Amino acid sequence: MTTRSEQSSDIRFEIGHVLFIDIVGYSKLMINEQSEQIQKLKEIVRGTEQFRTAEAEGKLLRLPTGDGGALVFRTSPEAPVLCAFEISKALKSHPELRVRMGIHSGPVNEVTDLNEQANIAGAGINIAQRVMGCGDAGHILLSKRVADDLEQYPQWRSLLHELGECEVKHGARLSVVNLYKDDLGNPELPQKFKQAAVTRKTTAAVSGSAAKSARRRWVMIGSAVLIIAAVTIGLFLQVGTRLRGVRQNAVVEQGRPGGASLPISEKSIAVLPLENLSEEKENAFFADGIQDELLSNLSKIKDLKVISRTSVMQYKTAITRNLREIARQLGVSNVVEGSVRRSGNHIRVSVQLIDALTDRHIWVQNYDRTLADSLALQGELATEIAAGVGATLSPQEKARVEAKPTNNPAAYDAYLRGRAAEAGSLFDKSNVERAIQSYQEAVKLDPSFVPAWVRLSFMHSNSYWIGHDPSSARLAAAKDAADRALALDPNLPETHLALGYYRYYGQHDFAGALAEFQQAEQGLPNNVDVIRAIALIQRRRGHWDEAIAELRRAVELDPRNIDVSSLLAMTYSAVRRFTEALASVDRVLALEPANTDALGWKARVFWATGDLQAVEPLLANPGISPLDRSVQALFQRRYAAAIEILSNAVAADSKLLDPRNDERLLLGLSQQRAGDVAAARATYQKAAQDFQRQLNKVARDSFKEAELHAVLGRAYAGLGEAASAVTEGQKAIAMHPTSKDPFEGPCEEEIMAQIYALLGDADHAIPILKRLLQIPYAFAITPGLLRLDPIWDQIRNDPRFQQLCQDKQL
Repeated sequence: MTTRSEQSSDIRFEIGHVLFIDIVGYSKLMINEQSEQIQKLKEIVRGTEQFRTAEAEGKLLRLPTGDGGALVFRTSPEAPVLCAFEISKALKSHPELRVRMGIHSGPVNEVTDLNEQANIAGAGINIAQRVMGCGDAGHILLSKRVADDLEQYPQWRSLLHELGECEVKHGARLSVVNLYKDDLGNPELPQKFKQAAVTRKTTAAVSGSAAKSARRRWVMIGSAVLIIAAVTIGLFLQVGTRLRGVRQNAVVEQGRPGGASLPISEKSIAVLPLENLSEEKENAFFADGIQDELLSNLSKIKDLKVISRTSVMQYKTAITRNLREIARQLGVSNVVEGSVRRSGNHIRVSVQLIDALTDRHIWVQNYDRTLADSLALQGELATEIAAGVGATLSPQEKARVEAKPTNNPAAYDAYLRGRAAEAGSLFDKSNVERAIQSYQEAVKLDPSFVPAWVRLSFMHSNSYWIGHDPSSARLAAAKDAADRALALDPNLPETHLALGYYRYYGQHDFAGALAEFQQAEQGLPNNVDVIRAIALIQRRRGHWDEAIAELRRAVELDPRNIDVSSLLAMTYSAVRRFTEALASVDRVLALEPANTDALGWKARVFWATGDLQAVEPLLANPGISPLDRSVQALFQRRYAAAIEILSNAVAADSKLLDPRNDERLLLGLSQQRAGDVAAARATYQKAAQDFQRQLNKVARDSFKEAELHAVLGRAYAGLGEAASAVTEGQKAIAMHPTSKDPFEGPCEEEIMAQIYALLGDADHAIPILKRLLQIPYAFAITPGLLRLDPIWDQIRNDPRFQQLCQDKQL
């Protein structure tokens, strides 16, 4: 006979990652409504990828609870979180389902209940249910344990919002974190936390407590009458925090897109362009350089939110500055203004730190220095600003912020000239060369000037990547500068940023580059350059959610930066999240209504969904490019209009050193579809000659070389030269395979499918297209594009192709 103690010893505990789900207000529903809602919820849950994968692997336990259920994943802590996001996304189509979710990782064990049925028990289940119970409909709440695990990974940090403690069953208190992103989850403060805040304030008032907050700005009201009145008219501010060091007292920002109220950290700051008061106006670079270096130092402090340079520089030319409005636009509480006057060897810097929401000056300082003494000024300013807003610096951060970049004033002067040149467009070769020359002068004057070596390496890598100088000598110069920086200071975060770009741009070593960028991020937690670089690498590795999370962080720190919003739009398009892509594009167009690239992306999103009509209003905007106008005409089968636009564009491009390849191919296709065989043949022949000429100049084994082989194959296909076309297309795929670059590698496969389609070879084209429709990648093909694009006309009547066109839009 088995004793109770023997039975107890057989219970096997393990750590399970639990997602607890229930329908809010379930008991108030009619019986038939309960049945319908629980059935729909089951279908949604069972349809998630995380559910199916874990179940197939035998790593999933299920526990029905009547009004919902619990899923126990025995895979990773991320599994229930990813599953919750999938459920939240599906619920957007079912507003009648008001669901809340709670997540915890803890001990669980399989047991047998009174009905001899398998069941699940343990603290992991109980705590997940209690965490869930702290929320309202739409909330995805996490226990602090789960949040701490996720916070170690960059893709999750910006999605975690600490709520504080919630009282649960038997008077116990749990630390709870709210998880949300985009329109998934619920960003609102749960009712339990609102009620707790009211109770605390009322109790404090009645007791006559005179306790003051340790933070500035907030003084607890000592009158119960005032608090009750404030509560009655809804004027109390919500309290919210983020795990990444944001203090609990945050002011609520109004007027963000979508009308949502989002917390603004008290430790958030924007450093506006410093006014140049020097008599010599050419010294403007010095004022910009001091601002730039100050921003760089502030970005090293994890406890701060610092708006990046691109966003704040847009206020440089403002005649008057409405600081409250600027703070609202940038999402900050504090603003730094000031001026710089340089006369010979004398520098005067005046700076004021302002609480932008109340227009209160926190402090005003004037610094009179010689040029030599000013070398450490930005570090001093950064430390005082951080203290002024209540930020805490670790000893390592304080050392990094206060470190002098060089002891040589002339070298520093050259360095700041380089930063000023670099601040211009990096696609402008003259800007890049001026920056390189200035950095070379700086390291010549001071060979131990590490930041100058860092920027020099980056500019060489950038020149190689963009194509200003794709030579092996340029790449070697990038490596030499990075190696010198590494030898001088292997712990400097900026050194690893430069090394990362060398590995990315020069070697296409994505894993190596990511390791360098992540090491740089440890010392530059608020640096948009680092965050952007990580996002770009994550895309190259096919880590789409991570890339999107990083780009959203970049947008938060640089909200008026068109580049990062455009990158986010492109990434959303790659995963076919077109609603979010449009929102990102519209953010750009709100800043620059005639931005050519943004208008083009908006048109591409509409084409991807097969909506030609939605593109028409964009054509009235003078900013839209001739290429995009021609594509719209081509998709509408208005070949004469497309030919006219493209002929003019090709004629204009012929004067450029690096003409656009796509215009020639589109012109040839338009002529071909219009029935002008002779003109099409001449266009394709000229294109093939141009591509061959470019191939002779381009660096070997580069992305550019792969692209040229691909478009050369397209040109040969247009000429009907099947063997040459297929050979060139296959070369492109071999040089730039999807396995090594999931972001752009599939583009070469898509061109291969185009080659086969132009040759009328459906048997080879269709399997490629079928696979591409199932994966994300840059400029991803969609059923809508298959329906619109005449490049597929020669295989259009194949039933297999028609089936691809009819597939539901992702």
